[in-house]
Amino acid sequence: MWGELIQSALDQLAYSYAPYSQFKVGAALLSTDGRIFTGCNIENSAYGPSNCAERTAFFKAVSEGVKDFKAIAIVGGKYGEILDYCAPCGVCRQVMMEFCIPQDFQIIMAKNLEDYQVCTLEELLPKAFSPKNLGVDK
Repeated sequence: MWGELIQSALDQLAYSYAPYSQFKVGAALLSTDGRIFTGCNIENSAYGPSNCAERTAFFKAVSEGVKDFKAIAIVGGKYGEILDYCAPCGVCRQVMMEFCIPQDFQIIMAKNLEDYQVCTLEELLPKAFSPKNLGVDK
């Protein structure tokens, strides 16, 4: 079911720019209209300006006017070798919270096309701060 999304994330490992951590991450974000937006992690020598693969995919989509999402596939590992599931960091989870319905948005953490785990954003970020906390109902 998630094969195309996982493969798109795997393909992004080739574009990862991780000269400092050597931890390469690829992500593929599925919009509700069926489009896939990809991203890789991009490090910076000052560290703070670095950007995660997941946020790269989200920012690409939003910059093209897309703000409704169904799922994201994430892969990653040291030197691009995937030995375990790669969960999104806290900052990426918060970005997901901005644009996704936590109970419905699926996060696919994959080792390969056959070995993956799926959970919802709500499961990974319970009791999250969201636009609703600021009185914004999207």
